[in-house]
Amino acid sequence: MDENRGEANRGGQIRGTAGGTASVPLSVLDLVTVGAGRTASQALRTSVDIARLTERRGFHRFWVAEHHSMPGVASSSPAVILAHLAAHTERIRLGSGGVMLPNHAPLVIAEQFGTLEAMAPGRVDLGLGRAPGTDGATAAALRRTDRLNEGADDFPQQLAELTRFLDDDFPDGHPYARIHAVPGPVQATSPGGVQSPARPQVWLLGSSGFSARLAGVLGLPFAFAHHFSARNTVPALDLYRESFTPSAVLDAPYALIGVSALAAETEREARRQVLTGALSMVRLRTGRPGLVPTPEEAEAYDFSPMEREFVDNWLADVVHGTPDEVRGGLDALTKRTGADELMITANAHGGEARLRSYELIADAYGLPDLG
Repeated sequence: MDENRGEANRGGQIRGTAGGTASVPLSVLDLVTVGAGRTASQALRTSVDIARLTERRGFHRFWVAEHHSMPGVASSSPAVILAHLAAHTERIRLGSGGVMLPNHAPLVIAEQFGTLEAMAPGRVDLGLGRAPGTDGATAAALRRTDRLNEGADDFPQQLAELTRFLDDDFPDGHPYARIHAVPGPVQATSPGGVQSPARPQVWLLGSSGFSARLAGVLGLPFAFAHHFSARNTVPALDLYRESFTPSAVLDAPYALIGVSALAAETEREARRQVLTGALSMVRLRTGRPGLVPTPEEAEAYDFSPMEREFVDNWLADVVHGTPDEVRGGLDALTKRTGADELMITANAHGGEARLRSYELIADAYGLPDLG
């Protein structure tokens, strides 16, 4: 990375500002969930509606996650979705939460996110994970190999290569020294070229200690998947902070956590809505992935004792209830983990419930309506 450029933006594209009475910035992770009786087109329109709503209410960033072979999750192509969102928003940061780097050639990711940066200058995040975002068979189809461990083990090398492409700074003599990710910095060095000094901000994502330590050592911002790995949250954040080395990107650690949260007018209605996501997880974990069920289907479902135990444990980590209850739960989580930012994901069958939840959470924190 160009040192002067890095120092000029040190933390500037990363650290958000808390709004209203919130103690930390609030952001959104969207899975483009598809409910029973709904289409992927409807789910994508809902994602646009959520992005526009949360931008208007002052949420800091909006990320989408890479998943594959899951009928109820239509976010298999984050870069494509982000391009669509860029056309419908103006201020909110957009990014991947994340792109699963071992599934892709680093040059392809650099080109895709360089294109996004050109579409939405200065507001693109590139969150990277090393898991496949799917089952082993699908990962093998994506990577054209069944040697999946190699991708995860090579993650630091893939990350270094991707960063070189983003900064266009392979050393002389490197096999890729004459290869350039376009759009990118090479355009500024071409005759008559003008190129924005900004480039996608790299984040590392994780649900265990590996990426936490790597993000700390490299001085990068870190996002932890508390919403599906809650037991590992505090140890991973501690490891990130202990490992942190100041860099041209950050002079101090910066960690956000993803958290499942849904607010409704009543506690009972919130419970009805989050039960749909819990049943989806039961089916996914037992090899039966499908569309997100309706609240009526989830309420009528006959859970086995083992499934009921799973649901109870799952919902214990989902902050849900009235707006005041959700605000209290989010505040307690922030205090317990020391997270610098909360990234909320609302998993429910219908887009209406998810939109209403973000509006209620914004109201609970007194976030302004920016119009």
